Amino acid sequence: MPLETAVDLRLVLVYLPPSLREILERLPPSLTGALEEIRVRQGRPLAIKTDRQDCFLDQRGNVTDSPTAAYRVSAEDLWKTVQLISQSSVYAFEEEFRQGFLTLPGGHRVGLAGKAVLDGGVLKTLRDIGSLCFRIARAVPGAARRLLPYLINRQEGRPYHTLIVSPPRAGKTTILRDLVRQLSYGVDELRIPGYSLGVVDERGEIAASYEGVPQHDLGPRVDVLDHCPKAIGMLMLLRSMSPHVIATDEIGRQQDVDAVWEMVYTGVSVLATVHAGRFEELERRPYLRDLVAERVFQRYIFLSRRKGPGTLEGIWDEHRKLLLPGQ
Repeated sequence: MPLETAVDLRLVLVYLPPSLREILERLPPSLTGALEEIRVRQGRPLAIKTDRQDCFLDQRGNVTDSPTAAYRVSAEDLWKTVQLISQSSVYAFEEEFRQGFLTLPGGHRVGLAGKAVLDGGVLKTLRDIGSLCFRIARAVPGAARRLLPYLINRQEGRPYHTLIVSPPRAGKTTILRDLVRQLSYGVDELRIPGYSLGVVDERGEIAASYEGVPQHDLGPRVDVLDHCPKAIGMLMLLRSMSPHVIATDEIGRQQDVDAVWEMVYTGVSVLATVHAGRFEELERRPYLRDLVAERVFQRYIFLSRRKGPGTLEGIWDEHRKLLLPGQ
């Protein structure tokens, strides 16, 4: 993957209380530049993940492998953090708590774990939050450039239906974001025109929209539906914005798959991502296996973390013919 754009961690640290913020502000640039996650768990060590290590932090911001030497997150630390991410109104963010995450400005995401509150057997929200996971979002302009020549159907003049496949934290949203950006601008040297794209950003991670405006550069020909369920959003964009391409993240539910079929029958190209590591894993997913068996997706991009996030394992066509070997 090309070099990532710098991330202003202040956009994340502002959501932490001073007791935690001061520890993280002491990290050296070598760690902040590679930071992927901040883990805040009540009564347990303050932890971080980079692209190469999983470790704890002590009171002075020093890295340690010893849980007993690390700073222990207090109940007050956690409570203050929850107040900051919810703007002191947990009830106003009940839908986000029900989904188990909030998206912060810049596309950074906070995962939540705690006590599930059920209503008639259906998850209503989370309370008594005990763990938070801050996931750091980074845009990587140019990340998808090498892939583009394999994703365009020259005869039909449009992108192939493409599925980006990877385990968690392996770069699939980053690649999807850059594909959207490059298709929106167009690439003259590859004779790729600019396309009109609709993005259904259910988790707010692709565009990182703030008050309706994408904070990531997705190009000049993009319309974004922010925090809208994928199945609903794809149909809304199809009817209202007439896109050439619809992009969305992490499909997997029956209604998502049904919406993909709807797009295919209307001539709109689909770009999507899914959690998996191999074709065999896709075939074991109850709803996705039909898409694979019917060869709906014409291109499969497989990623991993083998050499760090965004390692390309290869591009295959719908017949499982390898088009571009991995790194």
